Amino acid sequence: MIQANQVCKSFGNIQAVNQVDLTIRSGEVFGLIGSNGAGKSTFLRMLCGVYRPDSGKLTIDEEEVYENVTLKKRCFYISDDQYFLNNSTPEEMKNYYRMFYENFDQERFHKLMKGFDLNPQRKIRTFSKGMKKQVSVICGICTGVDYLFCDETFDGLDPVARQAVKSLFAEDVAERKLTPIIASHNLRELEDICDHVGLLHKGGILLSQDLEELKLGIHKMQCAFTTPKTATDFQGIEIVHIQQRGSLYTITAKGNEEEIRKHIQNMDPIFYEILPLTLEEIFINETEVAGYDIKKLIF
Repeated sequence: MIQANQVCKSFGNIQAVNQVDLTIRSGEVFGLIGSNGAGKSTFLRMLCGVYRPDSGKLTIDEEEVYENVTLKKRCFYISDDQYFLNNSTPEEMKNYYRMFYENFDQERFHKLMKGFDLNPQRKIRTFSKGMKKQVSVICGICTGVDYLFCDETFDGLDPVARQAVKSLFAEDVAERKLTPIIASHNLRELEDICDHVGLLHKGGILLSQDLEELKLGIHKMQCAFTTPKTATDFQGIEIVHIQQRGSLYTITAKGNEEEIRKHIQNMDPIFYEILPLTLEEIFINETEVAGYDIKKLIF
């Protein structure tokens, strides 16, 4: 289990991570999402012991991470910026990691390299961005670690490779209780793999919740009425966002779905329906509530 208690990290006058409280259970896929500069990469680097927190406490299985060599052998970090030994091949990187990870599975490494159609003897510098990511994932999986820290791991992967990587994560989670922590901007990529999501905003945790529970707590509905409605008509519903086009209203609201449904029914709509809400929409709604104007990035 990973626990962060009031963890802070600054670089000069930039507060990258600010009083983060977070619990990540072992054996679950944790999605770390957030806006640009929210502190996701900094938090991952503290988790793997690259950075030391300025204050607060960060532990993995009740042990502090920084300068803990024994604990680091149970963790592997896949950075957004791929790094390999100069002029190395995947085979040479495999031999390098074997020096630090005694449970490195060489047989699985060669099987996965073949499955991803990667030549273990080819210079990695000649690989594409996506191919380099695949090599990093294969090395990380084959180390046999308990914790895998992934920074934008799906970025640069084609659809087939993305699905293959997700399958690898799911297999190891099920078989040996691997705990992947995946930081990503691509929220749609996390939706079908994550058990739990944490939303970082301006260095702090805005929310941390099981994905299914999160979806149960916020709802999107379309409804139409014969007469125009005002904000007063919707009192009793915790409206997050409302959009009107003629007689059609699209409403995003928090609360119990049945209570929201009954309130709309009592307003005598022509029709209404509950719409599926994506993780991306949840992210936008939650950050707007916190004062983060997504429109400034779009326009």
